[in-house]
Amino acid sequence: MTGQFVVQNPATLEPIAEVPDLGVDEAIAAVEAAHAAFPSWSATPPRQRSVILHTAFELMIRDKDRLAALICQENGKSLTDAHAEVAYAAEFFRWFSEEAVRSGGDYTESPAGGTRTIVRHKPVGVAALVTPWNFPAAMATRKIGPALAAGCTAVLKPAEETPLTALAIAELLREAGLPDGVLQIVTTTDAPAVVAAWLEDRRVRKISFTGSTGVGRQLLRQAADRVVNASMELGGNAPFVVADDADLDAAVTGAMIAKFRNGGQACTAANRFYVHTRVAEEFTTLLGAAIEKLVVGDAADGAAIGPLISARQLAGARARLDEAIAAGAHVAAQAQLPDLPGHFLAPTLLTGVAPDATVVTEELFAPIAPIVTWDDDEDLVRMVNDSEYGLAAYVFSGDLKRAISLSERIDAGMIGVNRGLVSDPAAPFGGVKQSGLGREGAREGLLAFLEPQYLSVDWS
Repeated sequence: MTGQFVVQNPATLEPIAEVPDLGVDEAIAAVEAAHAAFPSWSATPPRQRSVILHTAFELMIRDKDRLAALICQENGKSLTDAHAEVAYAAEFFRWFSEEAVRSGGDYTESPAGGTRTIVRHKPVGVAALVTPWNFPAAMATRKIGPALAAGCTAVLKPAEETPLTALAIAELLREAGLPDGVLQIVTTTDAPAVVAAWLEDRRVRKISFTGSTGVGRQLLRQAADRVVNASMELGGNAPFVVADDADLDAAVTGAMIAKFRNGGQACTAANRFYVHTRVAEEFTTLLGAAIEKLVVGDAADGAAIGPLISARQLAGARARLDEAIAAGAHVAAQAQLPDLPGHFLAPTLLTGVAPDATVVTEELFAPIAPIVTWDDDEDLVRMVNDSEYGLAAYVFSGDLKRAISLSERIDAGMIGVNRGLVSDPAAPFGGVKQSGLGREGAREGLLAFLEPQYLSVDWS
């Protein structure tokens, strides 16, 4: 008998709903259903798959208010952030509905003559999708969209903290005409056992994971035992560079987006600020003023900044903040906390931070903005690249050539040049070094769920 677990609002700590707490047996049953549906779905004409995905896009837009409210409840992010996420998430269904009919191929003559080579792309098979809690809609559609467009069937494990949005999206896909068995949602409090069971099942041929680098390493070890096709979107520690010739108003606007979207709980969040000494004082004043105006609280009350997702996340963030202050960092600005029981941390701006401080070198996932100053471009590039992560970065400069030149020297998969956002369904999302393997979105996102096959045809 399957048990239940409670989904809680992190702002009020009140229960929202109960969902099935599925285990290994149910996880394997989900694979069985996806495997049974694979021959029919993979043979479905691309145009038909495209229509289903585009219909799902339209249904998400139709239900955008309901979905945004659901995200606010289970994730805690502001209503503005939630609406933006729903629009972004829906766009993956539209983008991959268009890519579904463009799987591509090739026809060439062998250089030596005597043969013709035909290249086609085949869906890799049953895909296991594992998504995090910080973007419960977008992380789901960013994986579901290309998997279904490619002709794969899928089993998806949403985060324990935020399963309701994934279940709602699956229901919309059913309304759009997705056949039974093609997408299975497995809600569970025992993620390690469920995902391990999937990786041990010979019918699962793909793992697509978004989450921490530590967990990603473990999954890669497990995937290696069966040589499972793996895509990993892992941790980040994005630098935010402000040059001495930057438009500071634009830089502050970008910083507020890059740092405080979803309360800093994003893998692409600006975690460490490198500000040129000539403009450090003015930038600090401007950014500090913007931070102090932030309204922290429950999304239902119109707050701009919600809670952290859990008590554990809050304790970790507080520990890093306290450690930085004890080491000599100065609190230059701070927002006010609400009188609520949730997992709230005041958005905080720190100055006087050492380049090797833990609050700089480790991924924060919290509304803490540490500033490090610099004078020389070479020192800047060295500090920026002195990290095991390489997901996103941000560079602000009034000289576009200088901004691009600096960006090209930064070890990161995505760089925002004079803007605080890098995500776009039409662009390849992903990082280098310990930030992951592969790309999501764009053409690359579809290819991640396809395998090339070539036919060598005698032409003698």
